[in-house]
Amino acid sequence: MKDLYSNSLPNLSDSLPGLSSPEKIKNIIFDLGGVVIDLRREDAVEALEKIGLKDADSMLGLYRQEEPFLGLETGRLTAGEFFETIRSMCHGATDTEITDAFNRFLIDIPEERLVRLRKLREKGYRLFVLSNTNPVMYNSRIGMLFRKEGLTVNDYFDGIVASFQELTCKPDPEIFSTVVRRYRLNPEETLMLDDSPANCEAARSIGLNALQVGRRPDDDMMALTQQFL
Repeated sequence: MKDLYSNSLPNLSDSLPGLSSPEKIKNIIFDLGGVVIDLRREDAVEALEKIGLKDADSMLGLYRQEEPFLGLETGRLTAGEFFETIRSMCHGATDTEITDAFNRFLIDIPEERLVRLRKLREKGYRLFVLSNTNPVMYNSRIGMLFRKEGLTVNDYFDGIVASFQELTCKPDPEIFSTVVRRYRLNPEETLMLDDSPANCEAARSIGLNALQVGRRPDDDMMALTQQFL
C-alpha cells in the first residue's frame, strides 16, 4: 500500500519540536480511540438515547467517561453489572442493544494504519497499547476491527495495557508507569501517541516522550509515524 505522506513531510525533528530526539525512539505506545481507531462520539450518544438512556450526552466524554461508563472503564463494574445498570435506565434494553449502541462510538480502523503497525514492527520498533477502554467494546467491536487482515489485536503489539484491567485510567500517571515497569521500557527511548492533551502531559510527567495526535493529514497517526520507517 502506498504511503500517502511519504513525499510531503519535513524532517520529524524539525516539524515536531515536542520530540527532542526522534532518533533515540525504540518503543511506541499507542492510544486506541482517536489514534488507531476513528471515533464519533455523537453516534453513540444518539444510539444510546434511542434505547432510552436520556443522560447519554453527559455520561459519554471524548477522553473520559462519567458513571456508569467510567466504572466499566476502570474495572469497578463488570460487564454484567454495567448492563444491569444501563438497563435500569433504559426500561429493559437488552445486552445486545446496549452493546450495539455503545459500539457506535467506534467507527473504523483504516487498513493503512494496520499496515503501518506491521511495518513499524518490521523495522524493529516495539509497539504497545495504552488505552482507556472497557470489556464491552474490547471484546466485540475492537476485536473485530483488528481482524481485517486476518490477524488479531495481539498480533500488532508487543503488549497491551487496558484501563479496565488495571483498575485506573489515563491521565493517572500510575497507568503510564505500569506500561514502563511491565515491559521494562526506557522512557527516554519511548514515545506515547495520544489524542488527549492531558494524557500527553501525564506521559511526559513520568519521563516519556509524547505527541498529541490530531485528525488532519499532517498530524494524524500516519503522519506522526511516517518518519520512523
